[in-house]
Amino acid sequence: MNLRMRIVIFCVLMIALIISGCSNETNSSGEKGEGVQTGGTLNIAYPTQPQTIDPHETTAEATRDAAKVIYESLVTLDNNYQVIPQLADSYEINEDGTVITFKLRENVKFHNGELMEANDVIASMKKWGAKTPELGEHEWKEVDKQTVELHLKEPSSLTMYFLADVSRIAAIMPMEIADSAGPTGATEYIGTGPFKFVEWKQDEVIKFEKFADYQSVSTKASGLGGKKEAIVDALNWNFVPDSSTRVNGLMSGQYDFAHMLNYDSIPQVESTNGVEVDIWSYGIEALIFNKKEGLFSDIKARQAVNYALDMDEIMGAAFVGEDYYELDSALFLPSQTNWYSEAGKDKYNQKDPEKAKEMLKEAGYNGEEIVILTSRDYEHHYNAAVATQQELEKIGMNVKLDVYDWPTLLERRDNPSAYDIFFTGFSTTTTPNQYVFLNSETEWAGWTNSPEIDQLLEEIRVANEEDIQGLNDQLHEELWEYLPVVNLGKNSRVSGYSEKISGYTNFLGPNFWNVSKGN
Repeated sequence: MNLRMRIVIFCVLMIALIISGCSNETNSSGEKGEGVQTGGTLNIAYPTQPQTIDPHETTAEATRDAAKVIYESLVTLDNNYQVIPQLADSYEINEDGTVITFKLRENVKFHNGELMEANDVIASMKKWGAKTPELGEHEWKEVDKQTVELHLKEPSSLTMYFLADVSRIAAIMPMEIADSAGPTGATEYIGTGPFKFVEWKQDEVIKFEKFADYQSVSTKASGLGGKKEAIVDALNWNFVPDSSTRVNGLMSGQYDFAHMLNYDSIPQVESTNGVEVDIWSYGIEALIFNKKEGLFSDIKARQAVNYALDMDEIMGAAFVGEDYYELDSALFLPSQTNWYSEAGKDKYNQKDPEKAKEMLKEAGYNGEEIVILTSRDYEHHYNAAVATQQELEKIGMNVKLDVYDWPTLLERRDNPSAYDIFFTGFSTTTTPNQYVFLNSETEWAGWTNSPEIDQLLEEIRVANEEDIQGLNDQLHEELWEYLPVVNLGKNSRVSGYSEKISGYTNFLGPNFWNVSKGN
């Protein structure tokens, strides 16, 4: 079977990757119909401020969610998690899978008025690829102003999913901005999306406005692709760390949309006239170990923590009720038939404090302080940290919580001397290679360094479809042995929005194109 046929089969199989509840859409078409009111400003309450809006630089959702309104990539994902063109008009993969040719859409403008051309794509993809090892050894080449080629040393049936991944968007920006970006990313935020960046008032708001020259595709809106339109004139992306303030602002009409409501507030919001609750399947909640310095550089100490934890206690504290979480050892959903695996399940939710104490002793733990880095900007992460602190204190560990705002936490998590554990969430991906905590080459916070996991990821990257399940089982077994993280379980998230807005969709985070606001 040649590679092109394998890619076709893989894409067909991935149709099964439909995540129930991940897209509670008010208007699934996203198309503006008769009588839809245009104009106005959409006021959004978001729990935290991003470090940057350059999506090449981080996997943080605060960046991803804001960046999606201004940036686009060559390809993206539809509602069924299938790869579809976005800034590419089409793409073609050669017979042996080593060259992918992208024909670019014509007359697409950046927010600065310049036309998007091949040199912009190549500069952007080089910048993005510097922090994205999944493609392996590769080179981008210009054929003409509207055509680029991706040359791969080793073909992979996963390549198009890497390019469409939204956790670190392969955003296209002007060549001069990509080339001049410093170590912390671009300082000018210019893309091709339906909204353009206007102003960032630190700790207060990011303002976006409608991009009048936006060029949309004509296909039906689906997932992150298809037809897009800025129907409102502006977006005010307000930073509102306090969950009660977000809830009260939503109910009073101060905010049209409030992201990630406190789970305790759901009954109150549901009983409020004029407000809709949006419950959406998210992904996994994870405890991240600092494996570079300190106690948890010892695998036995990581295993001790895993033995100690009662996942029901922690997930219940974080997500309040069983309606919003599920205990599951797998990285993927059962509907993701290519990737779901129960391998390693025997090491999940062991609740064995005596074994934990034994492993701690073997690790040489001597009562030193263990620092858990957390933030109240995301209450579920904070509550998971508090519950974990209590669980670890039961086995004799000396645990301290260091609480910061989320941007500060993101800075501190890159310092291996600053902490031992932190918590974060990971939305469901389309391949295991996109989980940054698995790959040693990403040098992501937590500093995974497992030759066994790296080897399995590489084998998966170049595998035939018939070999993927076996390799994926091995990967899950190694995940629960090496423990770069502890996958605590799956969870749903909750947002709320005014009945005055229509066309809102939630797919891998909130989306505000094709959204109108009534009186």
